[in-house]
Amino acid sequence: MTKLLDRLSFRSVVSSTPLVSIDLLVRDAYRRILVGKRVNRPAQGYWFVPGGRILKNERIADAFARLTEAELGIRLDIASATYLGLYEHFYDDSIFTDGGDNISTHYVVSGFEVVLPEGYSSLPYEQHNEYQWLSEEEFKSSERVHIHSRWYLDKGKGFL
Repeated sequence: MTKLLDRLSFRSVVSSTPLVSIDLLVRDAYRRILVGKRVNRPAQGYWFVPGGRILKNERIADAFARLTEAELGIRLDIASATYLGLYEHFYDDSIFTDGGDNISTHYVVSGFEVVLPEGYSSLPYEQHNEYQWLSEEEFKSSERVHIHSRWYLDKGKGFL
């Protein structure tokens, strides 16, 4: 099992290296897209797709399964997903901004699309305090959906 860093060590990592993560473009049986309102920085207060960091010594497939369980409440296999590409996200703030630190955040993100089983509705509330399902048009046009999330529908934004 991977041990999480203490706050001071994690602060040093965020201030000096990119974080490697997975984001999930989650659809339901009606092709709507799931977004959650971010509780933490960066992107606090924005509607964002679920996702999270890959941990040290964690295989991508294992991270995918862990993150789908943590973010969606259902453990999914990476083989059931469609790979969208590799993305870079840059933020002017970080989880440490509220403490007065002016640390930016840089993510290198692998984007995946998944479809939840019909009738599934058990979503956790640790990282997002609200959820909504948006049509693709609503998702693409809403200024409250963070631009980095909207990029997953723009083929010109990622690297394949």
